[in-house]
Amino acid sequence: MKELSEIFQREIKANGNVMISVTKVNVTTDMSYARVYLSIFGPKMEDKKKVVEEVNGISKGIRKMLGDRVRHQLRIIPELQFFEDDSLDYIENIDHLLKD
Repeated sequence: MKELSEIFQREIKANGNVMISVTKVNVTTDMSYARVYLSIFGPKMEDKKKVVEEVNGISKGIRKMLGDRVRHQLRIIPELQFFEDDSLDYIENIDHLLKD
C-alpha cells in the first residue's frame, strides 16, 4: 500500500486538478491478485469513474513500477485491479442528511 501510494504521488501525474490516494489494498492469499481502492479528489462524480478506468488501463505499467520497487521483498507481484473508494462520499452524504 505504501509503495503504491508513492507511485501515485511521484510517478503518475493525473490530468487536471486530480489527486489520487490509495486507501485500501486487499491481496489474495496466493498473492496473484490485489484489489486496490483509490480515493479520488477533485473531479465530479462521473469524472471519478473515468479516472479509475484510465488507471486500470495503465495497470500493467503500475505493476511494473511496483515490481521494480519491491522485487527483493516479494517473489510474486500481484495483478492489480483498481476500484473507486466511495466511503468518503458516503460519509459526506450521511453528514449532510443528519444536518437537515
